[in-house]
Amino acid sequence: MIFTVAIDGPAAAGKGTIGRAVAGHFGFAHLDTGLLYRAVGVQALADGRGVIDPHWSAELARRLQPEDLERGDLRTARAGQAASKVAAMPEVRAALLDFQKRFARREGGAVLDGRDIGTVICPEAEAKLFVTAADEARAGRRQAELKGPTLQEVLADLRLRDARDAGRDVAPMRAAKDALLLDTTDLSIDAAVARAVAFVESRLSER
Repeated sequence: MIFTVAIDGPAAAGKGTIGRAVAGHFGFAHLDTGLLYRAVGVQALADGRGVIDPHWSAELARRLQPEDLERGDLRTARAGQAASKVAAMPEVRAALLDFQKRFARREGGAVLDGRDIGTVICPEAEAKLFVTAADEARAGRRQAELKGPTLQEVLADLRLRDARDAGRDVAPMRAAKDALLLDTTDLSIDAAVARAVAFVESRLSER
């Protein structure tokens, strides 16, 4: 069976948590596409000694291997900022496009979460969700993960990333017209996952 679940949304809205849970519930494979850009971004930063070169970033994207997604520094704020920068580079996006498309249409079902899955990577996805939450709620969650920056610093960083991701010329972050809007501001993780699972089940039943 080929069945793709596309989950998009801004940072710290809960799409990764929901994506993993949905994949586990249905036995689908899961890909956090943000890790692709984080892996390219942090390596580009390291190779460029703090400066991200677009052409080298594209070459790194072409060379990316699944094991590169397992490095331990991909969940840092530094990696997030680097990811947002390389994600705005057309050459990088083009290099990673095939990787994501192949994963999405694999046998046995797949869940991909990111920022342009339902609009660019998998517009043909059988189930699409756009997960969002209030800025303050997202900042609180991210601060709890990072345990370092102040709430205001995290909030400013998230808003900067949102503006960059939504305003880029190539594949801007936006909800697909046929996506379920899932606002997690006042939802527990269990409640958010339950709504997502119910939505995917309704799409599966239509096949």
